[in-house]
Amino acid sequence: MSQNATAAVTSGDVVILDSAASAERAAADGEFAVGAHRILAELVAAGAALGWLEPPSAAEVADLVEQVVARSRAGDGALRAAYLGGRLVGFGYWLRHQRPTHRPHADLEKLAVSAAAQGRGIGRALTTALVADARAAGIEVLTLDARGDNADALHLYFSLGFTEYGRLPDYVAVGERRYDKVFAMLDLRRS
Repeated sequence: MSQNATAAVTSGDVVILDSAASAERAAADGEFAVGAHRILAELVAAGAALGWLEPPSAAEVADLVEQVVARSRAGDGALRAAYLGGRLVGFGYWLRHQRPTHRPHADLEKLAVSAAAQGRGIGRALTTALVADARAAGIEVLTLDARGDNADALHLYFSLGFTEYGRLPDYVAVGERRYDKVFAMLDLRRS
């Protein structure tokens, strides 16, 4: 791991790279996109609520990584990556809202930890680091949304101070099943 890695060790050999190092590694290392695809495809195939019905393609994830890196480099986002033994096991990012009247705010868009690495506090460490990045970037309100049945994610977010500010009943369609879409926020002006 480079010297740019933060000391946010969660358990054992898990290292969370800081936002700049994560973006640089993602931009320079094609393996980041491969690892991100592996994580997302595995989780979505198992039914995770990450916005896809079917696992995303490698090209789709590579495009997503490219967009997140570009936005991070422009100061309009932050990307964090978690490594265990040099292997990408999790990542998350927030992006600043684009509308001029919403620019002080950002949305935590994705947080994903491989199934094999779950239970080590990686999701908590990534989220905590992303909140710190948002605060440092002057973000006033960090928002997110989650599928209503994603109890573990919602518990994590609420335990870190996010509060629910809205819910769309039966909004998310997965085949014949319907789930609530839960909106949560963390007001960084008050913490």
